[in-house]
Amino acid sequence: MKFGFIAHPTSVALKRHVKLIDLVNRNIDEQSNGYHEDYWKKQNLVPFTTFDSVISKAGSQCSGIIHYMPLTAEEMLSEHRNVTKRVIEGINDLQSRGAELVGLGGFTGIVGNRGLQTTEKCSIPITTGNSLTAYAAQRNILQAMERLELSPQGIEVAIIGYPGSISLTIAQLLIDKGCHLTLVHRGKSDPDKYLNYLPSQMHSSVTLTNNIEDCYGRIKFYIAATSTGSVIDPARLLSGSIVVDAALPKDVMPTLQPREDILIIDGGLISAGPEVSFGEATKNFAPKKFMNGCLAETIVLTLEQCREDYSLGRILPPERVLNIGQLAEKHGFTTVPMATDGEWITDSHFYGLLRHHRDIQVSLDTSKHLQRTQTISRFRHHINPVMADFYQFNHIERVFHHGSGCQLTDMDGTIYLDFVAGYGCLNTGHNHPKVTKAITDYLSSENPTFVQYVSMPYHASLLAERLAELAPGDLSRVFLSNSGTEAVEAAIKMALAATSTGRLIYCDNGYHGKTLGALSITGRTKHRSEFEPLLPECHEIPFGCLTALEEELQKGDVRAFILEPIQGEGGVLLPPKGYLKEVRRLCTKYNVIMILDEVQTGLGRTGKLFCCEWENVVPDILILSKSLSGGTIPIGATISNPRLWDSAYGSMDRCILHTSTFGGGNLAAATALATLNVIVEENLAANAIAMGEKLKSSLEEIASQYPFIKSVRGMGLMLAIEFSQSFKGSINATAQELAHRLPWNSRETYKMLSDNAKHHMLAAIDAIESNLEDMFSLRFVTKLSQEHNILTFLTANNSRVMRIQPPLVLNSQEALRFISAFDSVCRDMSTFMD
Repeated sequence: MKFGFIAHPTSVALKRHVKLIDLVNRNIDEQSNGYHEDYWKKQNLVPFTTFDSVISKAGSQCSGIIHYMPLTAEEMLSEHRNVTKRVIEGINDLQSRGAELVGLGGFTGIVGNRGLQTTEKCSIPITTGNSLTAYAAQRNILQAMERLELSPQGIEVAIIGYPGSISLTIAQLLIDKGCHLTLVHRGKSDPDKYLNYLPSQMHSSVTLTNNIEDCYGRIKFYIAATSTGSVIDPARLLSGSIVVDAALPKDVMPTLQPREDILIIDGGLISAGPEVSFGEATKNFAPKKFMNGCLAETIVLTLEQCREDYSLGRILPPERVLNIGQLAEKHGFTTVPMATDGEWITDSHFYGLLRHHRDIQVSLDTSKHLQRTQTISRFRHHINPVMADFYQFNHIERVFHHGSGCQLTDMDGTIYLDFVAGYGCLNTGHNHPKVTKAITDYLSSENPTFVQYVSMPYHASLLAERLAELAPGDLSRVFLSNSGTEAVEAAIKMALAATSTGRLIYCDNGYHGKTLGALSITGRTKHRSEFEPLLPECHEIPFGCLTALEEELQKGDVRAFILEPIQGEGGVLLPPKGYLKEVRRLCTKYNVIMILDEVQTGLGRTGKLFCCEWENVVPDILILSKSLSGGTIPIGATISNPRLWDSAYGSMDRCILHTSTFGGGNLAAATALATLNVIVEENLAANAIAMGEKLKSSLEEIASQYPFIKSVRGMGLMLAIEFSQSFKGSINATAQELAHRLPWNSRETYKMLSDNAKHHMLAAIDAIESNLEDMFSLRFVTKLSQEHNILTFLTANNSRVMRIQPPLVLNSQEALRFISAFDSVCRDMSTFMD
């Protein structure tokens, strides 16, 4: 059986979408068959799409045609008699094309007295689709209550648009569920007139009003289905309010300041489940999600071979509404997922509203699943909603509650092998017992934590002494801060204070942090551009290029040169052998301060306590952080030689030019002391070499089989895998292939575009192809975590480089597990290899 459907745009923008379809279709006809005046005549409806085969969950099959009435709701209401004629003409045309049932979308059904007048003048059954729309809208509000763990019994719901056909039916269905209703109607007629639309036994469950203002201060649940639109002011709604907006145009007024404490549900929508097919050729592009209920009802009735009028008039019998809902579910069409402004609604959307409906307390008795949902929602609403989307898209929206060694356990009880280790923060592993004991011992002894500048902190002094013992050469003056970027700021300020004038030099692709000073010497435009102007007189040179360095130093105006021995966030890039040693020689020759950022490379990560020890280099300033406290308490350290420190701060006026309230706190210092002892006593640097060699050699062997792995590189347990699965030219080739086979001359159409349009199209194509390559790399991260319970991630400056930075306590069994998993993922991802 075949259906026809007459849709209409619900906004001016969508009307222009229809206009675009019409223009393209006419041009295609002309280019396929040559110019003919018929192609450019006025049309009643705009052909949109054809479904050649819809196969339902139950195995039923149908086909259909969708055409557009190219008028908005407002335009149809302003000339409803003419539009009614056009609808009838459209129905007859669809019938001539083989339709045996025609569905009317939105206002195309309203203009003919909700289909009653229309059906009298047509010889084919029609439906307005209002029954399934009503079913979906009342299911939406009940599902919202379920997600909030509320019973509908006694809940007050406002229904806007009563006694319209959808609102009237929803009212009866919700009263049967035990809700109390406030029915908002238009006009000032006798309330009894409106009340009598309902069975007498339901009258005690409703309150009538013609003023929506009566609802704002006391009601949190709304269903709206008017024919006017823009009747609900979202700014007036109580916190926690949920509106199911089933109206077209929308009943919730547009706002420039969306609220996160309310939820507007796109009401009356139906989605086809995975068992429903719209044809294999369009499997991934079929419009299966969030269909309007009127279209979905038309499809369901056709699947049922139902050749009768449905959903006509004001009165929609509740039993028929429930029946169409049951038939829809039988064929695989449901009201889940729900959407808000086109975005899928998740648990976190509802959790954000929970506190406005009931008291939510986090306790040890709270289920891990609820804790996970709560955490995801809090992160989305109060920390970073865009990152929450990123985590969800890549299936990494986990919440961990336990960590030990190289393992993390999430709220679902799944144990993961951690090869991220806090981006280098956890050299001693999660919760190393000796580090944890140092914290608990310190707290139980009631030592004072913050006594800076009123006394000499005991543990901070011990830590400074220990760092001076371990650091290379004469590095012995220590400034303690709270993070790597703060330690970099301290280094910059010391270099500036110790010199009079000149520039700072840094390396392209380097990464030193995101505070403004550190950002000024971080070599990645995407991190910097939004915050410019940054520090003046900062100059970038290529990493690993001694010629470029000496050219700058010869100018005689350089104060300091800052670099990483290995560029971690830059993609674990190693300079040429001997580079660091030559940097030291050149800085000495030209009297320039050498600042070495070992925030990631330090404390055993590369196989030496400090990476600079591989070339016996002693910088003027050494920067440490991340694993200095075993990843438990924030701390950073800026270590310099005494001569430099004295030049910068060696007088009473200058000795406290740079300070930090929390830097040098005794608790963090005691933790750092315990961490240093673990790193040295357990010889974690040696383990980094042994495990790193095992990983690197095995990964290189795997990489040799797969061209999409560009390289495996690094030192110790600071390793990286760079992917190179190029999509360059793929979109252009796809367009060319389609253009070659399409029955119209698309190349000629492209030639007619302006140069500016072509320029922007090509730029967009380049960006999309680049993003596809990034997406390919991210899927390694996703597959390792989803299928093998191994956590990895990409580097900050290069999203095609996967970092391999497990804790330095990694053992052989864990290393082999990673190797096996990575090999398996490579095989899975090897469908295409350049």
